[in-house]
Amino acid sequence: MPEDFYLYIRGVTEVIPPGYTESGMRAYRHLVYLGASQMVEAHFPAIREQMGEEAWKALIQAFVRQSAWTSHYYGDLKHEFLTFLARETDSGHT
Repeated sequence: MPEDFYLYIRGVTEVIPPGYTESGMRAYRHLVYLGASQMVEAHFPAIREQMGEEAWKALIQAFVRQSAWTSHYYGDLKHEFLTFLARETDSGHT
């Protein structure tokens, strides 16, 4: 069940896990996105400025959905974001 929770809040699935409400899960997803966005932007403000709001939002959503970050601390996202960008660049997605 915890895996279903994480898959939903990361945007991998749209299936609400049993025992949770849609509104509650949307709130969790938003908070994860917001936290990731703020922490990444704190380290890389020029990227957001250069990309524009829609492209930035898509990048952060892809990062949250696809990254392998396991730390419970948003402050640890810098290294994982750099790994994500390298992987995306190598695969031709950015």
